[in-house]
Amino acid sequence: DTLRVGRAQATPFSFTPIDMGIETGIFAKHGLTIKRSAFRGDAKMQQAMAADSIDIGIGSGPGMAFMAKGIPAKGVAAMANQPLLLALVVRPDSGINSIKDLKGKRIGCSTVSSLTAWLPSELSRQQGWGVDGIKITPLGSPQAQVASLKAKQIDGMSTSLGIAYTLERKGAGRVLLRWGDFVKPFHIHVIFATDKTRNERPEVLRRFLVAWFETIKWMRTHKKEAVAISRKVTKLPPDIASRVYDEVVPMFSDDGKFDKGAVDKLRKSYVQLKILKKEPDPSVLYTEEFLPKP
Repeated sequence: DTLRVGRAQATPFSFTPIDMGIETGIFAKHGLTIKRSAFRGDAKMQQAMAADSIDIGIGSGPGMAFMAKGIPAKGVAAMANQPLLLALVVRPDSGINSIKDLKGKRIGCSTVSSLTAWLPSELSRQQGWGVDGIKITPLGSPQAQVASLKAKQIDGMSTSLGIAYTLERKGAGRVLLRWGDFVKPFHIHVIFATDKTRNERPEVLRRFLVAWFETIKWMRTHKKEAVAISRKVTKLPPDIASRVYDEVVPMFSDDGKFDKGAVDKLRKSYVQLKILKKEPDPSVLYTEEFLPKP
């Protein structure tokens, strides 16, 4: 059986388990052929699900808001929890030395409704500046954000650790904070499945999730091989790739179950950040029906 799987971004380490599952033959063992694709943010990936261009999407927890807006899909697994993958990087000459210096600054992200936009907006709200206290600047790909940072069109960017550490090494950026220290409980990533896939191919979806969590288990015990596979996607130097592996792997879920506290935080944030007018019913956002049985 073939499944079309899209990821919200092309290069972050947290989306590489799909590559590991393919290269190790784990998906094939479960009778699955995976066709991979990548997008420039959650919004583009959700549009692809709505257009029936992909069957499964690997995106963000904040992306579940799209379900309440009518996207014909649901979260089917809480893929990862605390946002250990992401950091806020600022220009060395930005004058930003602490959180309080972020007020009024321009921070780059992928798309308006993406995880990288949600996090600085939530921080701004927490600081009492309102959701617009930090100026969110959607720029698409990480490459476009880095170019804007170097051109001084933005003061910083909400990005993956791999890019953050690479910028630090080159002297082009400085890590101001790690988002995992500010947002918890949380679901940084969620696996989505379209209504069509859930309704017409439920057993195929179940096999996909079994293979996914088998891949996560393999990844935890095969660091050398996992880092090597991930580098084909992330293009990170070996030492940075190894560091990212150590810091990010703990956030992956082993069973895909949704945490009520994390979901409630997201539901409230959709209203606080003016993404939705009211908190959505959790049943609209996700289902645990297809998770592997203990």
